[in-house]
Amino acid sequence: MTQALSNIATLQSLIGGRWIGSEAAVPLHGALNNALIYHTHSEQIDFDEAVTYARKTGVPALMKLDFQQRAARLKALALYLASRKEELYAISHLTGATRADSWVDIEGGTGTLFAYASMGSRELPSSNVLHEGPAMALGKSGGFAGTHILVPRGGLAVHINAFNFPIWGLLEKFAPSFLAAMPCIGKPATATSYLTEALVRMMHESGLLPEGALQLVIGSTGDLLDRLNGADVVTFTGSADTAAMLRAQRNLIANSVPFTAEADSLNCAILAPDVSPDDAEFDLFVKEVAREMTGKAGQKCTAIRRIIVPEKLVDAVGTRLRERLAKVSVGDPSIEGVRMGALASKAQQRDVAERVALLSQGNELLFGERDGFKPVGEGVSEGAFFAPTLLLCRDGMRNDAVHDVEAFGPVSTIISYNGIDEALALAARGRGSLVSTLVTKDPATAAYAVPMAAASHGRVLILEREASVDSTGHGSPLPQLKHGGPGRAGGGEELGGIRAVRHFLQRAAVQGSPTMLAAVTGEYVRGARVQESPLHPFRKYFEDLQMGDSLLTHRRTVSEADIVNFGGVSGDYFYMHFDEIAAKDTQFGKRIAHGYFVLSAAAGLFVSPAPGPVLANYGLDNLRFITPVAIGDTIRARLTCKRKVDRNRTDDKGIGQGVVAWDVQVTNQNEELVASYDILTLVMKRG
Repeated sequence: MTQALSNIATLQSLIGGRWIGSEAAVPLHGALNNALIYHTHSEQIDFDEAVTYARKTGVPALMKLDFQQRAARLKALALYLASRKEELYAISHLTGATRADSWVDIEGGTGTLFAYASMGSRELPSSNVLHEGPAMALGKSGGFAGTHILVPRGGLAVHINAFNFPIWGLLEKFAPSFLAAMPCIGKPATATSYLTEALVRMMHESGLLPEGALQLVIGSTGDLLDRLNGADVVTFTGSADTAAMLRAQRNLIANSVPFTAEADSLNCAILAPDVSPDDAEFDLFVKEVAREMTGKAGQKCTAIRRIIVPEKLVDAVGTRLRERLAKVSVGDPSIEGVRMGALASKAQQRDVAERVALLSQGNELLFGERDGFKPVGEGVSEGAFFAPTLLLCRDGMRNDAVHDVEAFGPVSTIISYNGIDEALALAARGRGSLVSTLVTKDPATAAYAVPMAAASHGRVLILEREASVDSTGHGSPLPQLKHGGPGRAGGGEELGGIRAVRHFLQRAAVQGSPTMLAAVTGEYVRGARVQESPLHPFRKYFEDLQMGDSLLTHRRTVSEADIVNFGGVSGDYFYMHFDEIAAKDTQFGKRIAHGYFVLSAAAGLFVSPAPGPVLANYGLDNLRFITPVAIGDTIRARLTCKRKVDRNRTDDKGIGQGVVAWDVQVTNQNEELVASYDILTLVMKRG
């Protein structure tokens, strides 16, 4: 070991709850000047220990918390990381990232934690069983029913990430798997693993993670994948070639270990034929392409690699893009005015250069290193900088390279087309991509093109002047929406709201009586046994309410005066309620009451009006009007505590609250169901 190497900090792995690694191994160099900044450790990781620790310690520790409690931990963790973000920005600078690039990685990562904390709090139960209902009757008498539940798998998640987003890449996978009670082993790409290590140290120091919830591998995964079983999950972000190799790993196949890949792809942007150079959409197109080429120095799996443009506009687009790229200052991001940094490493610089050489064959170079490329800053001549490079392909149907070769840097190719069908055919030549953008001002064009584009892309952005005000852009996956794509893009899905949590849970069908299904799901199922008591359910505090607590109300006969009065109050004079002659010609054959009158009348039957623990009604779910209510019909309601969710919150007076969903069934004199819905209420705790 040289003296210089021995003075450089050694990165460590977090395995079995302790940090390991002191001996230097692979040197890591800064992207800006190629200076030696870190090295990986040479100590071998005991992956049997790592897997056993995740199973025996991590799983039980996470299962001591429920979905709601884990969501609260995610929020607290996001706040903690946000408070230390400047430390991460300082280290991120070494990767060659500008402040804007680092913002996407760092605050995009913590923002994803916040998003999943919020979605988990709103949508998940305060238990570890997620009911994927509704339950359905499987027999004529009502005594046999079936439903689906989602439960923690009892295994671990291995997250293998690319070098380009060392923070967001880990956190966007960690958040949903943590909610699903799966301990994680994160494996970042070595080139930028120093930034991931800094993040994991912060997470470990926060004290917010249950023991065993997160481990970190610096360096090789060794025999880790050989030790997984069917309860485990592997996720991967990186190249399509590496994804294919990992997917074929013998043990993963033998044990049916779920494998999700999000691979680099040849994403495209299509300028529709209805747009002219005088339109605002033309400028939006050029701006979006330039941003995707230069943001993160083009090192994004979602970056625009193919710029599909009508043949008549090729020169105009090329000219505007050259003008825009010529204004981009490249160099050390700490220098004011620099808008594009370096690639992640010298190895990446060489790889991009080789791929540009392949793409250049048979195509024209419109902009590149020859056009005054000169990075600014001290020592940048040794850095991993690469000039924004724009190519032109005039025959995309015959040139295979533009659809097969990806230069993972600030490189993109304009491809000409004739007619929207040819544009869509060119887009599909990418053999599956993460995202495409369609820039059009014509809704009919969007309606025609998007369904076809969607068949080969995981996400489609329609960009025009109205959307541009709030658009997050082509290259920004959002926690609420699916990230992933078919074919070359890996065929997997990430993010997508609570869908992502479901990916890490095990779905099972459950059959039994409604009473048994209610016990298993923690949610009242129609037909299950109920508990009635002299105390009105609305008089019970959150802690005292039990699933199945129920009230069967007194009856009310609907009169013509009810309908007339409700019409006067609501202003709803629809003929079915007031025109007896016209109503006779309908399928009902008579006048019927307003559906919303039925809801109002039902509320009058079951509400307990005096002040009490029920604080507010904030919505209705699953509302259906089943059987019409006519003048002279008699209705009553059954109110049943369906579901309780303890969101672990207090009001401004420090009084705790929980959310209670009530099942409401309104029936007529023949015991026919006339209306069915859930009421959501805030209910006070005892305090």
